[in-house]
Amino acid sequence: MRAEVLKGSRGMTNIPWQGRAADLAARATDPDSRWRNPVAGIPRHELVPRWWEPVEDGTWQLQVGEANPDLWLQQAYGNESLVTSVGGLHADHAKPDDRPTGLPTSSATLTPLVVKMLRHGRIAAEHDLLDIGTGAGGLTAIAATRLGSDRVTSVDIDGYLVDAARDRLAGMGLGPRFVTQDATDALPGDYDRIVATVSARPVPVPWLQALRPGGRLVTTIADTALILTAWKTPDGGATGVIERDWAGFMTTRHGSAYPPGSDELFETAREAEGEDVKLFRYPVADIRNNWEVWSMLTINIPGIEVDFEETPEGRTAWLAHPDGSWARAEATKFEPPTVHQSGPRRLWSELESIRNWREVEGGLPLYGCRAVVTPDGAIHLSRGRWSAAIG
Repeated sequence: MRAEVLKGSRGMTNIPWQGRAADLAARATDPDSRWRNPVAGIPRHELVPRWWEPVEDGTWQLQVGEANPDLWLQQAYGNESLVTSVGGLHADHAKPDDRPTGLPTSSATLTPLVVKMLRHGRIAAEHDLLDIGTGAGGLTAIAATRLGSDRVTSVDIDGYLVDAARDRLAGMGLGPRFVTQDATDALPGDYDRIVATVSARPVPVPWLQALRPGGRLVTTIADTALILTAWKTPDGGATGVIERDWAGFMTTRHGSAYPPGSDELFETAREAEGEDVKLFRYPVADIRNNWEVWSMLTINIPGIEVDFEETPEGRTAWLAHPDGSWARAEATKFEPPTVHQSGPRRLWSELESIRNWREVEGGLPLYGCRAVVTPDGAIHLSRGRWSAAIG
């Protein structure tokens, strides 16, 4: 049985969205881009009639578009992704006083990022496209407008997201194929292009199997900011590059919400005295916002988690890993930090070596490096004398 879908703005015909959509298209595309007119023609606000906004106390607050049309248009055609589901509670199903906590589980992705992924796909009019991660349906709508609905398929594990996108796109005169399923299972059909707006690590084998010979895959590597583009090879794998570009998407999931978070990993790191305590060179930074360093750290140490806090008194960062390793770095503003470390690895020392590598060499080898995906989904990266394997 299909879930009842909140219809959104259908019937609010006086909303002046066309100018907003044209402005969004001008920001998201080049003047000669084949994606410009499709972006300008999508009433994006109809895809996000409700959304969540974060509150300082760590909860999320519901926003209803029809209650504030000016805010609705500003947000729907603005410069941020809109969170539509938190901890499995979709904004469409929420009551005004609901205050969910936890991680976002779905969003309406920022349109320039959607266009970026489509452009990396090198999609021509004759290509059949698979969109992995339906979300609010924005990428599907843009692609179906340009290619035609019969050339676009979209999959998502969340049945409500699939039903909502199907109904809302139908209201726009679009009828691409929608499928509810776990994207890491066998996929329906085969395709010339696969664009994933969920991240994975390693590449799920069904993605490779669904790609036609010579087809092109565009995805992001989970827990990094790396965009992988690769062409299908005769052995069932793919070869390509890590683009000199960056993006971040939610990881693939296997149910309505993600597993419980990693707060317990940080319990010891927040208070304990380290086995090893000393001053380090580089200031405390929010490493998650330094995408190249963060990506290299998670490649070198899969499973590592980071937390960061800044107060008027100074900055603190924590690193933790499921193997029991942890580190805490504390400093006044940009002074050299005092770092506590314990466990089988010295996590801050490894981070410091990456930051030092970047300073000495003028950068890290990730962006632009060669990427080979083997038929089992493992990703092998190399550039010069450097190499790494994921999966």
